[in-house]
Amino acid sequence: QVITKSELIDYSLVTGSYIIKPSAYNIWENIQAFINDKIKQLGVSNVYFPMLIPESLLKKEARHIAGFSPEVAWVTEAGSSKLSERLAIRPTSETIMYEAYARWIRSYKDLPLKLNQWANVIRWEFKNPIPFLRSREFLWQEGHTAFASKEEADKEVLEILDVYADLYEEILAVPVIKGKKTESEKFAGADYTTSIETFLPNGRGIQCATSHSLGQNFSKNFEIKFIDKDEKEKLVWQNSWGLSTRAIGITVMHHSDNNGVIIPPRVAKNKAVIIPIFFKDEKRPIIEKCKSLLSELSEFNPILDDREGYTPGWK
Repeated sequence: QVITKSELIDYSLVTGSYIIKPSAYNIWENIQAFINDKIKQLGVSNVYFPMLIPESLLKKEARHIAGFSPEVAWVTEAGSSKLSERLAIRPTSETIMYEAYARWIRSYKDLPLKLNQWANVIRWEFKNPIPFLRSREFLWQEGHTAFASKEEADKEVLEILDVYADLYEEILAVPVIKGKKTESEKFAGADYTTSIETFLPNGRGIQCATSHSLGQNFSKNFEIKFIDKDEKEKLVWQNSWGLSTRAIGITVMHHSDNNGVIIPPRVAKNKAVIIPIFFKDEKRPIIEKCKSLLSELSEFNPILDDREGYTPGWK
């Protein structure tokens, strides 16, 4: 009720898929603006790759496909014709992006390659969908970078983790803990996974964002090679990192209560509400003053609640 009555989200006809309404999408746009500013300072460029991934590509990294196999949704037909090869609807984009990286990277001069995409993702297999926190389709950003050396790659893993921590603490007002995942919890196909996590008011921990060191696992299978300065052919070192609309759910759970949604001011669409209190025969000048304040406070996108039939206290 908190997220539907506040018009953050609505339900669709597909279980586990939700409509993100303007108030929530405004939060996402603020998150995008913060992340874009930070990663572009690190030399990352935005890009977009197709959401349909040939099965043969997805199978190139065995541990990767094994980790995602239960969650993959497949396209098998086009109209009345069967496809010659199944197409996966993007659960994550390592495989389709790295096929291109293998064609684009030839020399140390092509490195580092730092790309990020803002996209939607489908992950199907689970029993208990929760709006924002666990849905079949969600929005996210996924960064995919390639380096000539392990040292460069390891450095970026922690730089990105700091960007995510800054977003949560400075923008969403959510305290987080930075750390490294266990072997059993790391990303499928990664050397190691780092994450930021927080404790919710119900006492449970939740993962907020992840930054993975992929080592040379994908570059071996996708043959992403380059000629280094010493004229020897080498494999690149890779990272991937991501943050999703789960951030909105975590923010709501941290700050809101049974009386309604509370949104931190740096991502709130409306940062002020003007409520007129009328006295006898003073309605017109009070409304005029309120409209003047509405203009003066325009940078905070204020609301003027001049509805009749409701008391100031109720408002």
